[in-house]
Amino acid sequence: MGGRTLAIEAGLLAPQADGAVTVRYGDTVLLATAVMSKEVRSGLNFFPLTVEFEERLYAAGRIPGSFFRREGKPSDQAILMSRLVDRPLRPLFPKGMRNEVQVIITAMATDGQNLMDPLAIIAASAALHVSDIPWNGPIAATTIGFVDGEFIINPTATQMEHSSLNLVAAGTEDNILMVEAGAHEMPEDLVLEALKLAHENNQIVIKAIHELRAALGKPKVEPVIFLPSPEVEEEVANIAADKITATLEQGLGKVELNNALDAIKAEVKAAFAERVANGSVSEVEVDDAFESVLKNAMRRRILEKGIRPDGRTTTQIRPISVQVGNLPRVHGSGLFMRGETHVLTIATLGTPADAQRLDSLLPGEEKRYMHHYNFPPYSTGEATPMRGPKRREIGHGALAERALLPVIPEDFPYTLRLVSEVLSSNGSTSMGSVCGSTLALMDAGVPITAPVSGIAMGLIQDMETGQYQILSDIQGMEDALGDMDFKVAGTEHGITALQMDLKIKGLDFEILRRALEQAREGRLYILSKMLEVLPAPRPTLSAYAPRILSCHISSEKIGKLIGPGGKTVRSLQEQFGVKIDIEEDGTVYISGEGFNAEQALVEVQRLTEDIEIGKIYTGTVVRVEPYGAFVNIMPGVDGMVHISQLADYRVDKVEDVAKLGDELTAMVIDVDPGGKVRLSRQAVLEGWTVEEARSRDRSTRSRSSERGERSERGERSERGERGERGNGRSSDRREQRGGSRRR
Repeated sequence: MGGRTLAIEAGLLAPQADGAVTVRYGDTVLLATAVMSKEVRSGLNFFPLTVEFEERLYAAGRIPGSFFRREGKPSDQAILMSRLVDRPLRPLFPKGMRNEVQVIITAMATDGQNLMDPLAIIAASAALHVSDIPWNGPIAATTIGFVDGEFIINPTATQMEHSSLNLVAAGTEDNILMVEAGAHEMPEDLVLEALKLAHENNQIVIKAIHELRAALGKPKVEPVIFLPSPEVEEEVANIAADKITATLEQGLGKVELNNALDAIKAEVKAAFAERVANGSVSEVEVDDAFESVLKNAMRRRILEKGIRPDGRTTTQIRPISVQVGNLPRVHGSGLFMRGETHVLTIATLGTPADAQRLDSLLPGEEKRYMHHYNFPPYSTGEATPMRGPKRREIGHGALAERALLPVIPEDFPYTLRLVSEVLSSNGSTSMGSVCGSTLALMDAGVPITAPVSGIAMGLIQDMETGQYQILSDIQGMEDALGDMDFKVAGTEHGITALQMDLKIKGLDFEILRRALEQAREGRLYILSKMLEVLPAPRPTLSAYAPRILSCHISSEKIGKLIGPGGKTVRSLQEQFGVKIDIEEDGTVYISGEGFNAEQALVEVQRLTEDIEIGKIYTGTVVRVEPYGAFVNIMPGVDGMVHISQLADYRVDKVEDVAKLGDELTAMVIDVDPGGKVRLSRQAVLEGWTVEEARSRDRSTRSRSSERGERSERGERSERGERGERGNGRSSDRREQRGGSRRR
């Protein structure tokens, strides 16, 4: 694949796991294991699948930087990889299965070029398929890039740096199951073409996994299935179906609808209370039966009438309200409200030093754009413990981050941190975070290249008849009881991020095409509502944001600017009260108060500029010799002003014009091959050109000529030609000095 060999091996490593394979692509090696518990987890109303992606820094030949020098809790990258693998695996397990299944993918080696996203999915699929765990696979995954107008299958990390698309698509032999993508405003038709190419490539891998199972696969076990009995479900339907339908027809809001459904559910539980007490029926069975009746009622109404639980049509967007600048002193804020989903996003601008440095398998990786998503329990009217961000929050933050990253100018020097606070949730909070991010960035004055909006699409499909309805802007119930959650973000020009998850066993391309078209219509409508409030980024950055100035210096001058042990750069930071960050390519960022930053920038440029012949410098006298003064015109650079060039009159003694510590202004008239700098103060006083100053610079002549010239000056002094400028005592001294030179 992609000009490289993909090898899937089994039978050697992890022999006690129910299924274990290694996947090798180039010099990247992953080990995937799958294990199912022998006992059933009773009392659950969900399937207990756990997927873990384990980063091992030895895979990249590195030792962890932590105090204990071992890997700690999973990084955000590992959590995102775990979610990526989980999403296409989960729909293919038997419905009602309650055995715990654990899939672990371990990065054993990485070459830094072959991306692990599709490999992790392939490895997990192969491990499950060769095992005895009940699972309706296999699946495969492919990454698609787009460089210079051409699609690339499984691009390398180097190719991906130039790609305008990063799309991972997983699927079965028949359909696409999962999509995760970031793009630079790519049109929908190209995205669909990339999905088709990924699906075609997946078939090659699926065939190989089938061959592996044929060679050494284990017989599948028959799982214990926990589903409501037809009798219990029928009885629940007799009690609740008509009442649920009547409730759905009222078009209630989330709180009112939930209260009404809870009352109906309480009637059902009361009818089964005695049987639950004697153990003939479990409480979980009653709950599952009620949810099945509710699901059927909602889906039937949408399929037959095109009317949703809140009364909307399939393409209708909930009412939108937008505010910006809600909070004082923060750099930027945007409140995006769509129905009962309310998200407040705050933008903070920092310096380049505020970038997040990642201790991951990719060396030297850092992030200068971060999005953190918070989903507190009060957003759903619940009271639960708060123990840091969960996997879902990390995933939603990464999706919103991917959606906005393409519109951040590459030369924007600030580090950006966006935080989305979900204040009220009824579906599509991640896309609310995308819209809130756009508003917050524009409110902060960040010059984004285009505003971004997002929408979550849903699907209700009757698998027997093939009838389906695509839903725009899904709410919580439609997400929970529907078949698809398809998040699409982008600008008016194209898509910037995609994320699709299914609860059914795949989606054909015609439904995908229609979903993308319908999503575009919804995105543009939402975008128009946002731009009514704030049509463009504010013309200036927030008054409370730091000011960052930048310049570029030669890479050879970086060491000079830093100084020995960082002395020079620290001195500048203390002198001007600024923060200076130096990139490897020679870009220098200076952050601080406006005037101080400007002064520091001038000083940095002065310190790192090349000596320019003919340019006038002001410096400090650092050494005085009988033949001239040495002036420090920039750190590490001293120039010599010959006594004959110190003034526009004859100077007898250097100290008469230049004392140690004096400030002196002079012109550079020459730099010899050894780097020695010749200066002329007289050129500044007389207004000479470089050529005129050089022609009068006696210091460039031979030493013998210099002595002769000084003798002549002594004779002129004796004749009184220039001695009149001093008093008699100094004239006598000049005569004595002239005489001693003659002798």
